Parts: sequence; structure tokens; C-alpha cells
Amino acid sequence: MKRVLLGLLAGLLAWIVCATAANLALRGLWPGYHAVERAMTFTAPMMGARLCIGGIATLVAGAWARRIAPASARIGLALGVLLLALFVPQHVYLWPKFPLWYHAVFLSSLPVLSAWGASLAAPRKPASP
Repeated sequence: MKRVLLGLLAGLLAWIVCATAANLALRGLWPGYHAVERAMTFTAPMMGARLCIGGIATLVAGAWARRIAPASARIGLALGVLLLALFVPQHVYLWPKFPLWYHAVFLSSLPVLSAWGASLAAPRKPASP
């Protein structure tokens, strides 16, 4: 149980670090992104980039969670549900600033990509002779 809790914490931390680093890179590499970020008046390509960042961060988070708790086959899904619980209130607040498709893609991807990331980091079984 302790490793599962540590895995969930590591997954959350990995999501934050990965998403923050990628968002900072996006600010520096995309002229105009930083100018619209405060008002959240992103163009469709900017929203797509944000979704890609969220997707990559979620995959990484699931993988880290599974690395910390390799015996927990469901840690990726649990992390995805935890991320969903943390992001739903934020997206309710942001509802008018983004189109429906953006919220739907981001929120629905959290449990799926987290579970997938965890499966990619699952311990490998030795090949049978």
C-alpha cells in the first residue's frame, strides 16, 4: 500500500514537472503564445499543442507511478482517475474559455493515457525457454 501511495505521488509530481517544463518551452518557442496565455485566448493550434503537452505528461506520469509501484497493475488507472478528480474542478472554472472538444479530449485522455503509460513501464516477464 505504501508503494502505491508513493507511486501516485510520484506520478502527480512527474505530471507537474513534465507539463511545466513543456509549457515553459512552448512559451519560449512559439511567438505570441505567452501573450495570449494569461487571457487564455488560444488559437486551435495552440490548444492542440497544450493537449499534446497534457498527453505526454500523462503518459510519463503513468510510467513513473508504475516504476515506483511495479506490482500494482491498476496504478495507472488509479492515477488517471486521481488526475481527473483534480482537473474537473479546474475545467468547470475554465468551461467558457475553451471549446467543448478541448475539455472532452483533455479530461477523457487522463485515465486512458495514464493507464497506457503505466503499461509501458510494467515489469517484463522473462521469455520462456
